[in-house]
Amino acid sequence: MIASCVLALALLVASSAVVALVRGPQRTDGAGTGAPARSARHWVNTWSAMPQLTEPGNMPPAPFTGERAVLVDTTLRQTVRVTTGGDRVRLRFSNAFGGSALPLTAVRVALPLGGRAGVGAIEPGTSRAVTFSGRKSTTVPVGAQVVSDPLDFTLRPGTNLTVTAYLAEGQASLALTSHPGSRTTSYLAHGDHTEDADLPGATPTNHWYLLSDVEVLSRPATTSVAVLGDSLTDGRGSTTNGNNRWPDQLFDRLQAQPGTRNIAVVNQAAGGNRVLNDGLGPNALARLDRDILAHSAVEQLIVFEGVNDLGTAEATPAALQRVTADLIAAYEQIIVRAHAQGISVYGATLLPFGGNTPYDDAAGHREAARQAVNTWIRTSGRFDAVLDFDRAVRDPDNPRRLLATLHDGDWLHLNPEGYRVLAAAVPPRLLRRG
Repeated sequence: MIASCVLALALLVASSAVVALVRGPQRTDGAGTGAPARSARHWVNTWSAMPQLTEPGNMPPAPFTGERAVLVDTTLRQTVRVTTGGDRVRLRFSNAFGGSALPLTAVRVALPLGGRAGVGAIEPGTSRAVTFSGRKSTTVPVGAQVVSDPLDFTLRPGTNLTVTAYLAEGQASLALTSHPGSRTTSYLAHGDHTEDADLPGATPTNHWYLLSDVEVLSRPATTSVAVLGDSLTDGRGSTTNGNNRWPDQLFDRLQAQPGTRNIAVVNQAAGGNRVLNDGLGPNALARLDRDILAHSAVEQLIVFEGVNDLGTAEATPAALQRVTADLIAAYEQIIVRAHAQGISVYGATLLPFGGNTPYDDAAGHREAARQAVNTWIRTSGRFDAVLDFDRAVRDPDNPRRLLATLHDGDWLHLNPEGYRVLAAAVPPRLLRRG
């Protein structure tokens, strides 16, 4: 009898173990308790900046860059505009390109004064300490990132958020992770001023450093659309502190319609970036996993990149035929890899660059390659949908060029109105879930 009971108990334990293996770990509500999620809320990436190795000309201004270290005894205050909102927030700091460990002594979040972007002051009473595994300080290993503890902090959609960090030791290297094309003003000051309401006399700089992501805990229906792009998505030609890049203006449109208010927009672009080869930042194929597939709640991807591959290629028919074929193969790779994660992929046609120096070659070989790439994007059927950005902003009387009223003076990048036109070319119904 005892042997039978022992056998039955063993079978019950084994059965439970099999069920546990099949079911896997239970989802939690993000509170760190390990309890099953009652509401199935999940983390959504609501703001992002593609990490890059900082070029010499984009390093923190003197005296914050030394001979062997950077940001020693420095407070760094930055503002970022989140897209979708939530009542819990967490931050990610990146040391992807650092040459040494990155010690963060203290980090705080707050609302900026007047809710504005690019200001050094914060709204009184809104500052909250950020912790990492319950501690106020953390160290980010070389090549890694660190995720903060969840913090009760309410953010409305489209809110500007202030993030202030203090580095007592600085980073013992001149290899620094940043996002130079912030189009937003940050502030640097010596000493620990993380709790200060204002930073009078601080040094302004139009770059983001170290901070790579903001996430919010949101409702099950909330998802995000990510954009893989270059300077046209990073916002060259947009207004500093204006948040009028085309992904910003797309988010504003989505917020205006009830059916798309639950969609975050994640801008993963950098000026000079290319699909096939490293340039300013790793090539798109190399960074796809880090910048898109590993991000929270991404269900849709817009691919709007390739003009720098054409513009930097040798202006000969043979060279551009190779680049065209390689770009098409790369798009197919992006589609396959994103589809494997259940992400829908939308291809955006490449914009004209006629009149731009140095991209517009006299013989028109690069233009012919652009047309070939766009024809494939429009007609191959490989993308889940096509966004015809080329058609939206080109001059109908001279399709090799942008409309004169939409570019910022170089016949390559757009002005805020041009970015509005791009945003308007994305049908909100395409992004609506379900």
